[in-house]
Amino acid sequence: MLPGKKMELGLVTLLRAAWVAAILPVVIALIPSSKISFFKQFVLGFAKRGKIMQSSSNKLSVPQKLFIHFYILASVWTILLLVATWLYDYCTMPKITEPLLFSSIASHLTGGSRIFSSHSSHTSKEHRSRIAVSIFLLLLMEAQVLRRLFESIYVFKYSPSARMHILGYLTGLFFYTAVPISLCCNHATEVYKFGLSLIQEFIVKGKDRMLATEVDWWRFLNPLIQLRWYSWIGAAIFFWGWIHQHRCHAILGSLRENREDNDEYAVPYGDWFQYVSSPHYLAEIVVYAGFVVASGCSDLTIWLLWGFTVANLVLAAAETHRWYLHKFDNYPRNRFAIFPYVY
Repeated sequence: MLPGKKMELGLVTLLRAAWVAAILPVVIALIPSSKISFFKQFVLGFAKRGKIMQSSSNKLSVPQKLFIHFYILASVWTILLLVATWLYDYCTMPKITEPLLFSSIASHLTGGSRIFSSHSSHTSKEHRSRIAVSIFLLLLMEAQVLRRLFESIYVFKYSPSARMHILGYLTGLFFYTAVPISLCCNHATEVYKFGLSLIQEFIVKGKDRMLATEVDWWRFLNPLIQLRWYSWIGAAIFFWGWIHQHRCHAILGSLRENREDNDEYAVPYGDWFQYVSSPHYLAEIVVYAGFVVASGCSDLTIWLLWGFTVANLVLAAAETHRWYLHKFDNYPRNRFAIFPYVY
């Protein structure tokens, strides 16, 4: 096996192991057994934040408004990976004339594309298809984290007393570092090597000669043109969750408008709040389900990051639901915690 391939497999294995290690404690904490109540409270101590975090737990905590750090980190990291991967795809793609490209699109849609048969094998075409999917997933991820960054600045009005556990904060940093690389990990090492060689070429040639290359926009857009039907279905699922999460966040943000007491809470109504107590968590699960579908449902690493998202948000939603029921006597009893009519 080639050294580069070993590095690639090593990164994939490391990411999968990290996701499994993150999932297991949360899944165990979700088991309804009194025998593991101590462990469950231990895990919940790290997961609690905001209104469900007791003031006595503030010793190892940071302000909840530091959520913005997650989205700054993720937006910069994702755009870096996106640019590097897209540039790698562009520079390593065989040149295509415009008429030939349209012929390729028609043949691709009918399932019989052989346009690159003289340039590459079936395996390399599949590899290039996977790179195109990764570019698309990174575009979706950037759309998600930029919206979350916008909401952290302009929508949410965090209570001055809202805190989160320091380990919860570190978990957030891990999550928003690991997700973008998980979306493109199957060829991250080759993109990294390409980036290094490009930097070396820049140093040798200089800026003027590097920028002299004419951009072929058809080649640049080719990854999006070559996407298969399931990627667009995944994008539709993604934006369904994306839109509803923004609506629910806007509802939560509006609860603090014109309130003199920033620590005062109210029952939210509207959109998916009609069905569940934490619809913004449900929407997040839908968003990441979009990644799974857009990838073709065949990437174990993406399945695992979605599994962690589900487990983590189900745990948080259950605590939030209990808090609402305890806090408000008139809380709607027909609401579920996170999954309508199920849980």
